[in-house]
Amino acid sequence: MLVLGIESSCDETGIALYDTEKGLIADTLYTQVELHAQYGGVVPELASRDHIRKLTPLILQTLEDAGISKDALDGIAYTSGPGLIGALLTGTSVARSLAYALDIPAVGVHHMEGHLLAPMLEEIQPEFPFICLLVSGGHTMIIRVDGIGQYKLLGETLDDAAGEAFDKTAKLLELGYPGGPNVSNLALKGESGRYIFPRPMIDRPGLDMSFSGLKTFTRNTWLKAVSEGDSSEQTKADICRAFELSVAETLTIKCKRALEQEGLNRIVVAGGVSANREIRAKLDQLMKKRRGETFYPRLEFCTDNGAMIAYAGAQRLLAG
Repeated sequence: MLVLGIESSCDETGIALYDTEKGLIADTLYTQVELHAQYGGVVPELASRDHIRKLTPLILQTLEDAGISKDALDGIAYTSGPGLIGALLTGTSVARSLAYALDIPAVGVHHMEGHLLAPMLEEIQPEFPFICLLVSGGHTMIIRVDGIGQYKLLGETLDDAAGEAFDKTAKLLELGYPGGPNVSNLALKGESGRYIFPRPMIDRPGLDMSFSGLKTFTRNTWLKAVSEGDSSEQTKADICRAFELSVAETLTIKCKRALEQEGLNRIVVAGGVSANREIRAKLDQLMKKRRGETFYPRLEFCTDNGAMIAYAGAQRLLAG
C-alpha cells in the first residue's frame, strides 16, 4: 500500500511517500522559520497562507522526485490535529480533495500519534509494549503503548509543555526564534551548579508534570541578575544550563516511575524536544542503569514531518 502523507499543523509543510512493503520512499520538508523569526514566534495567519502556497508544489515535487504518478497512490494521510486551525484546514482540504479526485481513502492522523510512531521509521524498531515520552512545543505526555492505536495516558503536563517552557525562556532571555534549540545551544556554554532550579512535582506521587512554575523561577532568576548589574552572556548561559538540567532530570524521574509502575524496561522518546541533548543523555543514563532499551527517531523526524504522518496513516488504512 502506497500512502501520501501531509503534515501542516504549524510552521512546517511536510510531504512524504510511504510504502508498507518498501518503507519510506520520499520525504520533503519546507520550514517557515525565516518567515516567523522576525516576529519572535509563529503567526498563525502567515503560517496558513504559506501552507497554501507550498502544499501543491511540494506534493508534485515529491511525486516527481520519486518517479511515481499520483494515480499509483492507494491512500492519503493528513494531520487532523492538534495544531493551528488554519494550517490544519489547508492540509485537510488538499488531502481530502485529492483523495476524492483519485477515488482513494483519506485518513486523518492525530499529530501526537505521528510523533509517537516516528521511531518505527528506523531500521531497528521498538517492540510492543513500551513507555513513550512525548515532548513537543504543545504537549508533554507519558503513554503506555501496547500496539498501534492501543494507548494509555499515564501522565501529562498540567500547564505549560516542556517545549513551550523552552520557547518562553528563550523569549525572556531574548535568544530569538526558534527558542528551544537556542536555549540548548547556549546551555552548552553554561556552568553547572551556579544556579540550582527546582524539579517540579517530583515530590508528589503520580506521573503528571508542571513547567509553568519553572518558567517563573527562570524569569525571577534573570531579573535578579539584571537588577544586580549582571546581564552578561555567561549569566544567560548559566541560567539556560540550570533550566535545561531541571527539565531533563524532571522528565527522567517521571519516566523512571512510569517504567516501574508498568513493569516495563523499554522507552520511546519522540516529539520536537526529543532532539534535546541533555534529555537524551539523562534518559540514556537511566536506561543503561536499568539495562533497558531507549529508542528515538532520527533528528530530522523529531520535529514535524510528513514521514511520520504517512507511516501512521498507512498503519490505520491497513487496519481498515
